[in-house]
Amino acid sequence: MTQTTQHRPTSVQDLKDLLEVELGPTQWHLVDQTKIDGFADLTGDHQWIHVDPERAAQSPFGSTIAHGLYSLSRTPAFLEELMAFDGFAHSLNYGYDRVRFIHPLPVNSRIRLRAKLTSVEETAPGAVKVVTELTVEAEGIDKPILVAESIGRFSS
Repeated sequence: MTQTTQHRPTSVQDLKDLLEVELGPTQWHLVDQTKIDGFADLTGDHQWIHVDPERAAQSPFGSTIAHGLYSLSRTPAFLEELMAFDGFAHSLNYGYDRVRFIHPLPVNSRIRLRAKLTSVEETAPGAVKVVTELTVEAEGIDKPILVAESIGRFSS
């Protein structure tokens, strides 16, 4: 198993030095039916394509598929594999822009994340807004599962 490199920026300049650098990929994460069912229970989204394997087997997908929001919800933990922000006193997930669910994720797939900082903007002395392009990919699937822009705010 390949070890994922974790970057540890401690300053605004460290973040700027990572602009347009591909980070990752992370380790693989298995998305099995237990995880899909757990996400359905947590969110209350029990749509059959996610939780009914017999019915989903008859669908064009041939199996259940993970919720798109499941893949998106995994991105903060994946990003922690790639970057540690412990050099900053405060960090905040400020939100997402341009979230696109490109390809369905069949049950028992393995996913991982690649990321790239696309913007580092100082908003005040010692404070920065970082936009990170997130790409979740699945083993054996040519298209990304999702692409999104994550916005974070950090300060020293």
